[in-house]
Amino acid sequence: MHSADWFFAPFFDVPKKGEPGCNWFSYYLRAMPPFSWNELLFYSFCAVAAIQIFYFLYFFSRVAWFRPTIAERSQQHPVSVIICARDEDENLARNLPGVLVQQYRSSFEVIAVNDNSLDDSKYILQELKKTFKSLNIVELTQEAKLIRGKKYPLSIGIREAKHEVLLLTDADCVPASEHWIQKMQEAYSKDEKVEVVLGYGAYHRKKGLLNKLIRFETFHTALQYLSYALAGTPYMGVGRNLSYKKSLFLRNKGFSSINHIPSGDDDLFVNKVATADNVAVVIDPDSITRSIPKTTWRDWMRQKKRHYTTAKYYKPKHKFLLGLYFGTQFLFYPMLTACIIFFDWRLALGVYALRLLLQGIIFGKAMKKMGEDDLRGWFWFFDLWMFFYYLIFAPALWRKPDQEWH
Repeated sequence: MHSADWFFAPFFDVPKKGEPGCNWFSYYLRAMPPFSWNELLFYSFCAVAAIQIFYFLYFFSRVAWFRPTIAERSQQHPVSVIICARDEDENLARNLPGVLVQQYRSSFEVIAVNDNSLDDSKYILQELKKTFKSLNIVELTQEAKLIRGKKYPLSIGIREAKHEVLLLTDADCVPASEHWIQKMQEAYSKDEKVEVVLGYGAYHRKKGLLNKLIRFETFHTALQYLSYALAGTPYMGVGRNLSYKKSLFLRNKGFSSINHIPSGDDDLFVNKVATADNVAVVIDPDSITRSIPKTTWRDWMRQKKRHYTTAKYYKPKHKFLLGLYFGTQFLFYPMLTACIIFFDWRLALGVYALRLLLQGIIFGKAMKKMGEDDLRGWFWFFDLWMFFYYLIFAPALWRKPDQEWH
């Protein structure tokens, strides 16, 4: 008997029909063909790989082969761009002009909500106002009681908005082109039922391994929420590049149902109001926003742990789909290693090669479409890295959210 067969023997050495201890379950097991423990390991590995391949083909391929629909009629919607900032004077000076110089034939306003800043944000905004008349400044000088995070200043900005179409971004973000507003609002013209538009909020390309890991994780997250939305199961958006209608916000009483949660002004709100019919996706080089990424491992880990604290509040079906994907991705490499050692390394590597081939094609096309071309040759390394990524960040799912917004 193999050294590990003693553990699995009770499952297959069962009494025959009519013998003492025989029941329907043991009789069923007796009728099954005998499997050794290492065969079960390999079949389990194949099942994990099959689930991963299903996600690649059913969900992620929708982004890889995404083609925007052509609008039957072209309509320019007036847009209110809303940016909330706290102690962001350098970012406002660097990035806000990129929003204010947008080329947009219809009217648009930019609402900057200065939330109790102690730096020079007030004076930076006043100087920009002298040049750009489309800039409207909202100064907040008091903290909102019992409402943590970014939700209160964002709610004030939405209340002050003159237009129905709201376009949200952050002070540390800059549009990738002067046509960002144009591209994001076009989705409303293609279908009257659209009330939410999801865009891609990327990070600037810098040197170093950390920058590549940050950008891959950001791409990987966007690949999921964009592809789920395209499959009719939207579950989140990111505040760096997100649009929705003011009437949708008011109809759902704003953030009232999630005010007790410090974060979640973007993903939890979308999780609540998004349906299969009212969400559109924009994937276009001109529609991307880019932020300055963290430059130290410590800062990035703190940022990601804060972001993951809201996932526990998603709808059950979304938690199941995300959990199944993350779980099988986490198990894949340990099971691959075990199959190589204890089963047939050729069969194990064959399954790995099939999965890697499909993943490489789909991820590669999606990376090119989302402006992350330089990451394509690294995808195999990033896939292996995700095992360690989950080990590091999984505890954040049970962590108490921070009480500040960033």
